[in-house]
Amino acid sequence: MKKYTIYTLLLLICMQWMACSSTQSLSNDKNWAFQPIEKLDDANPVMESDRKAEFFCPLRKKDVRWEEQSVFNPAAVVKDGRVWLLYRAQDDVDAEHRTSRIGLASSRDGLEFKKLSYPVMFPNRDKMKDFEWEGGCEDPRVVKRADGKYIMTYTAYDGKVARLAIASSTDLQVWEKHGLAFDSKRYKNQWSKSGAIVCENINGEIVATKINGKYWMYWGDTNIFLATSDDLIEWKPIEMKGSDVLRIALQPRPGKFDSELVEPGPFALLTPKGILLFYNSANAPTNGDTQLPAMAYSVGQALFDAAHPEKLKARSNQHFLHPEKAYEKKGQVNNVCFLEGMVWWKDQWLLYYGTADSKIAVAAFKPK
Repeated sequence: MKKYTIYTLLLLICMQWMACSSTQSLSNDKNWAFQPIEKLDDANPVMESDRKAEFFCPLRKKDVRWEEQSVFNPAAVVKDGRVWLLYRAQDDVDAEHRTSRIGLASSRDGLEFKKLSYPVMFPNRDKMKDFEWEGGCEDPRVVKRADGKYIMTYTAYDGKVARLAIASSTDLQVWEKHGLAFDSKRYKNQWSKSGAIVCENINGEIVATKINGKYWMYWGDTNIFLATSDDLIEWKPIEMKGSDVLRIALQPRPGKFDSELVEPGPFALLTPKGILLFYNSANAPTNGDTQLPAMAYSVGQALFDAAHPEKLKARSNQHFLHPEKAYEKKGQVNNVCFLEGMVWWKDQWLLYYGTADSKIAVAAFKPK
């Protein structure tokens, strides 16, 4: 790593802060944001854990109740006239060493889901074992490539370090693990997660799209950073020009709902107004939003320039999803609404989110 003086580092950080803060005058532009959002209370929660479902774990070498503890944080895809959720499930073999696996469920109406009885992504005796055991495979996000293949970004967690990883599939059931998104020596062992790829809505399908000859991804769970790729498999984090300091696309704001951290939600959507990014955020215990509990997770929206994905154009001053229902307020982690899945379905957007790290709920936005 290059060495910098404290002054130089402070200057780089200040430059990024100014870039991220210069858009506040645009944050009240209501023409670009998804609002209002309606929680579909009659259907929620749309998914809960099955405490009896069993799966033979190839690493524990025994049957485990693989979603006994919780189901949450799903990706969502429309395929064959159905909505599919790829969701994170946790076992309860050991309260201190729970393992996450990714399950699959489908629905004809987007509200009532039927699960497969087994996970479709899980730690195994493969090249990813050292990165995935025994924390597991977490928090998937799924998009489609132009050739029809589905690309998943997910978190490989070994119990100490989270690393953003990539997998692909043609049918959502059988997945090929490609390895870490950032496999260079510099980033291989650094904490990374939550990859939201820039996509377009093409006739109801969410398809990854290139900008300036590259695929783009927003990622991170403190600040939000950027990365680019030629093939959606191997990614290169974007650094500040002339340095090895990661370029920040979005960062927390003191006094607001997103004062503690920011983290990408589902795919970033290319719209006529720009690139719309939903992001999850935590409320700081001090100097946060006094209307929310400390460390409450809620969802905000940000708009980036369509030709320059690093350029923030606008940002919501208020969250549009926050914990208010009983199943959002109390669970494995209290006060959490965490959005990861979104589909275009019957002339509206359906947004799927984890509640209190325990269940899954859905909200809707219908454009006028």
